[in-house]
Formats: sequence, C-alpha cells, structure tokens
Amino acid sequence: MTAPLDVDGPAAPPRSNGELVFAEPWESRAFGMAVGLHEAGAFAWPRFQAALIARIRAWEGGRAADEPWDYYRLWLAALEDVLTEQDVIRADEVATRARSLAGRPAGHDHGDHGDHGGDHHDHDRPH
Repeated sequence: MTAPLDVDGPAAPPRSNGELVFAEPWESRAFGMAVGLHEAGAFAWPRFQAALIARIRAWEGGRAADEPWDYYRLWLAALEDVLTEQDVIRADEVATRARSLAGRPAGHDHGDHGDHGGDHHDHDRPH
C-alpha cells in the first residue's frame, strides 16, 4: 500500500523538477509520518486528502493578509485532524509529541549512529 500523492491540485505537495521539496527537516518528517501511518493502515488516504483540502480552503478563506503560505503546516494540521478524528491519538498527545519533536536539535535524526545497513539518504536536506 502506498500513498497516492496528487501531482497537481490543491493537495499536491511542493515539487521542483518532479521531486518533492522540503525547506526544513520537520517538513520531511511530517510528510513521512503521514505516509507511514497511512501505509500502516491508520487511515485511508482519501480521508487525509479531504482533510488537507479542507485546511487549505480554510487558510485561503480566513487568512490574514500577511499570513504566509506554508503547505506543510497545513499538511501537519490535516494529519492531526485525521488522527484525532479516528481516535488514533488524543489531541493532547498530539500537542505533547509536537513539542517533543520541535525540541529536537537539527540533525538529530541523522547523526553518526554507525552503519544502518543499506543506503543512507539524508532526507532532511533539500536537494
């Protein structure tokens, strides 16, 4: 089972030359969490897409004039919506885990931990 990512339309992730683009390490983590949880059967991908489109529409309709576009903040909010809606995780647990992840130092996920076996790709760096 793989997540069928939109190539165009409101739910399509940012791309450059066909490749996904992540400006910050947390963006790739949020992306990976959503795809991994979907692949583990935590939720159906169309439900996540609907939640993401709803978040995007809400941002478009209610944003302040100076509020910048941030696709992955909306992605993460949609993931939280789906997980709490389906009782996969409680809303207070989402906040606790988000604070924990936000407090991790840059490079935490890709430090020198020896051989992981197989190829190692640094997904936290934009290419």
